[in-house]
Amino acid sequence: MKMKLEEIAKAVNGTISNNANDIEITSVGFDSRKLEPDSLFIPLAGEHDGHDYIQSAIDHGAVGTFWKADHANQAPDDFPVILVSNPLQALQTLAKYYLTKINPHVVAITGSNGKTTTKDLIASVLETNFNVAKTQGNFNNEIGVPVTILSMNSNTEVLVVEMGMDRPGQLHELSTLVSPDVAVITMIGEAHIEFFKTRDRIADAKLEIIDGLREDGEFVFNGDEPLLVDRANKLKVNKKTFGKLTTNNIYPIKIIDGDNTTKFTTNVWDGLEFTINLLGEYNVFNALAALEVGRLFEIKSQNMQLGLEHANLTKNRTEWIKGNQGEMILNDVYNSNPSAVKAVLKAFENTHVMGKRIVVLGDMLELGDQSKEMHAGLADDLDPDQIADVFLIGDDMQALSDALNSKYQSGVNLFYYKISEMDVMIEKLKAMIQPSDEVLLKASHGIHLEKVLDALE
Repeated sequence: MKMKLEEIAKAVNGTISNNANDIEITSVGFDSRKLEPDSLFIPLAGEHDGHDYIQSAIDHGAVGTFWKADHANQAPDDFPVILVSNPLQALQTLAKYYLTKINPHVVAITGSNGKTTTKDLIASVLETNFNVAKTQGNFNNEIGVPVTILSMNSNTEVLVVEMGMDRPGQLHELSTLVSPDVAVITMIGEAHIEFFKTRDRIADAKLEIIDGLREDGEFVFNGDEPLLVDRANKLKVNKKTFGKLTTNNIYPIKIIDGDNTTKFTTNVWDGLEFTINLLGEYNVFNALAALEVGRLFEIKSQNMQLGLEHANLTKNRTEWIKGNQGEMILNDVYNSNPSAVKAVLKAFENTHVMGKRIVVLGDMLELGDQSKEMHAGLADDLDPDQIADVFLIGDDMQALSDALNSKYQSGVNLFYYKISEMDVMIEKLKAMIQPSDEVLLKASHGIHLEKVLDALE
């Protein structure tokens, strides 16, 4: 972005102080420690009040700030301030204004699993023909989406934006903010079931992504999911589906699993083989969503081949990393829920390994009253003939440990730890690993299995 403070103030109906109209802003930020030069600071209210960090923001490159009107008497006297009723709402209003000004096509993606990978694959496919901007990291909520919009270059032709949710109404707000040309739902799982109680309610909340869909927009969704199909059949929107079933618009004909890549063909392009640098059949469906979006944008199939094969993928999502003892680590520590764990375990059990396979699983969070039952339910997906050693950590993983005791020789190859015992687990794990082994790390982000990854690297 590149806007004068005067333009920003007008866009958000704010009052500018200190005669600072001509100051140019090139970025926005809400973390005072991570601002870029010539940035606009957004002081948000959370656990701490962002207004208290204005000096830090100035020290780190801010040249202007939003400021809540009822804090006006605390505003700095010698620094450009735009008074607004609510800094977060002003951020969202500014993002809507800038999005309208740049006017790119918008592809919005949500889903219980796979939305980040699908976002990366879609962006890579579209980049073969267009100037593309996409969500970085986990900037997928009511703060991250407007920051993503305001991070676009002025020559952006397509914005690929990821949308998360943890409450009803959230996707409605985000969808109406961006007004997508294409809305994508990867799948319906158990993520956040603590708040929604049932998968039906999760499906209802996910469908909010089409609330802002343009009149001639396209809804792309997983046609294997009855909860989506039933709801989509009642919608008067353009629809495209992907999945395993032959009733979908695009589905795989052949899938060839590899240790580091997966190859597949589809019904749309006879014999044309696509490659993704990702493990597992479940990632093929993320790629199919990307291909369906690519078709909507009339990308040539050969370009889509290149886009999928050379995609720039977000870290900590099923990425292979070499450990310091020569072992290979399948790192998937960003989030977790039962369907995601089952999918990655299936893929991991099919790798070719000279040594043994070791699995480290941490608690799956936000599963509510069903949490212990869902943790115990993973026992059916752990095969002692394929997974030699299982390390479990977290309060609810105790339920899985109990369920696995009989399968894993009463604990000989099964190790359970409380969160407070992570350091002990790490030392035991390091002592067991051999150079020819493979290790899977999977947990919700709040368990911080990245500490295990750091120790193994």
